[in-house]
Amino acid sequence: MFTLSAFLVGFAGSFHCVGMCGPIALTLPVRRLEGVKKLGGILLYNAGRISMYAVLGLIFGWLGQQASLAGFQQWLSVTAGLLLLFGLLLQSLTLHRKLRLSAPGIVTARIKSYLGRLLAAQRFHTLFTIGVLNGLLPCGLVYMGIAGAASTGTVEKGMLFMTAFGAGTLPAMAAAAWFGQLLSAGIRNYMRRMVPVMVAIMAIMLIMRGMNLGIPYLSPQLNEQSPTDFIHCHKP
Repeated sequence: MFTLSAFLVGFAGSFHCVGMCGPIALTLPVRRLEGVKKLGGILLYNAGRISMYAVLGLIFGWLGQQASLAGFQQWLSVTAGLLLLFGLLLQSLTLHRKLRLSAPGIVTARIKSYLGRLLAAQRFHTLFTIGVLNGLLPCGLVYMGIAGAASTGTVEKGMLFMTAFGAGTLPAMAAAAWFGQLLSAGIRNYMRRMVPVMVAIMAIMLIMRGMNLGIPYLSPQLNEQSPTDFIHCHKP
């Protein structure tokens, strides 16, 4: 169920990805290729991107697992939801010029610089690396996926969540790289405006999940183990 939700979130938000990462997809070193080689290059780029999402899912799934073992899974879910809402508030204030956020950090700047050099080189063998670096760029939609991965409470589910999320973005991103222009600017802008709505819905779902209301699928009863229970269960 959670993998389907992750896939649908990725698919619904993929038009936002086309709007934000479309310039990267449009400058991939596949423009002069044709047929199977062009398709292979596009898939290689997206494989790198989805692989990075899977790694992020593994990392944050592990963090969620540690929180669960410590008895904090409910708090983690609620905190993740609140952070998403806080991020939306900051974004709204920034867009309305009521608040100025600092420029991207050193790490992000270096990623963008290296990514720019790889795109300028136009080499086929760099496509996977381009995808990996693309997966590391700041993105509200990816943050939403990471929050969902952390809330799963296990390494395996966290990695699977982000892999399904990445797979959901694949059709639109592959089509953008293949056709050059998937949707009109108006439709892409509309989908971009819908992303904050999706993030807000995801945030509310995470908060309700953490409230442990016993509602199937929406707010199921979380059976958390305290550290003492974990030790007792693993006594020889």
